[in-house]
Amino acid sequence: MMKKFITTALLCAFILTGCANNSTSVSSDVSTSSSQTSVSTTESSSSAEENEYVPGSRDDNGVYVVDGYAAKLEYPLNEKNINYAAKRFLYIYEQYLKGNCDNVYVTVVPDKNYFLAKENGYPSLDHDELAEMLTKQMDYAKYLNIYPMLELSDYYRTDTHWRQEKIVDIAQFIAGEMGVTLSADYTQTVLENPFVGIHCRQSEISIEPDELIYLTNQILQDCKVLDGETDSYIDVYNMELAEGKDAYEIFLSGAKSLLTIENPNATTDRELLIFRDSFASSIAPLFAEGYSKITLIDIRYLAPQLLKNFVTFNGQDVLFLYSTPVLNNSVTFK
Repeated sequence: MMKKFITTALLCAFILTGCANNSTSVSSDVSTSSSQTSVSTTESSSSAEENEYVPGSRDDNGVYVVDGYAAKLEYPLNEKNINYAAKRFLYIYEQYLKGNCDNVYVTVVPDKNYFLAKENGYPSLDHDELAEMLTKQMDYAKYLNIYPMLELSDYYRTDTHWRQEKIVDIAQFIAGEMGVTLSADYTQTVLENPFVGIHCRQSEISIEPDELIYLTNQILQDCKVLDGETDSYIDVYNMELAEGKDAYEIFLSGAKSLLTIENPNATTDRELLIFRDSFASSIAPLFAEGYSKITLIDIRYLAPQLLKNFVTFNGQDVLFLYSTPVLNNSVTFK
């Protein structure tokens, strides 16, 4: 039934040979960039003046490396796309949330360029301006500013995303703002194989693979995740994908238009709706302790006009959680 309405993600076939070898250039939901030139990468941590950026001079297919961290150029700030994202969110609010869900929040996740680009002479959009441009059009939502809480080491070196074990404090902060307390009592498990992220598949760079760690506890082990695309249950961590082309997809099985995390041990009947991109895949499980149900909705694959067919809006907390590259390229929104 659900496949009549849901447009599932088209997944590219990646050829992964490791960061030290030649790789096939691909795109991802958070990797679109205005830079299209492809040349050799130079690793540098010198001052911006000494490393004034010349297009194509120090990046490979838009990917550059500084101090062992790879990042994909994302510039300039696309005001049209930020406004489009705000309009889609407003549509969701007016059609479904207004009068039904009073507690609405929004947070913006900066990409690694926030920490690397400007100070090393690379062009970057103004992340603060982006957040302000979006949130001033969302007066119905409380802005949760996580910028000051993040640092470069919270992200993978070879991938766009943040590290789950590094964002427990972010989850606690967001949950606390929504009136939920998280104990943050987890066991860390390290994947046996090194994690080679998206930047290594976008370019020819030489960089050490990452270590991928995921967090678990008894609550998460008992949770069930309903995949709205297949109407079947999946695991919070899909270990079948651990040795695949993108191990980050172990978090809630990667790109999915509609998921529901059910916590049978919840001590509350509170529910949470998250409108999200892939950054939410690794933080959403950390909210499970405080909610009986968490529904994740990705409007890149599920048109907002169809939400009434799948979600009943009735008093849930609502969080819009999006990364800057996705907001800056919101033409992907339905």
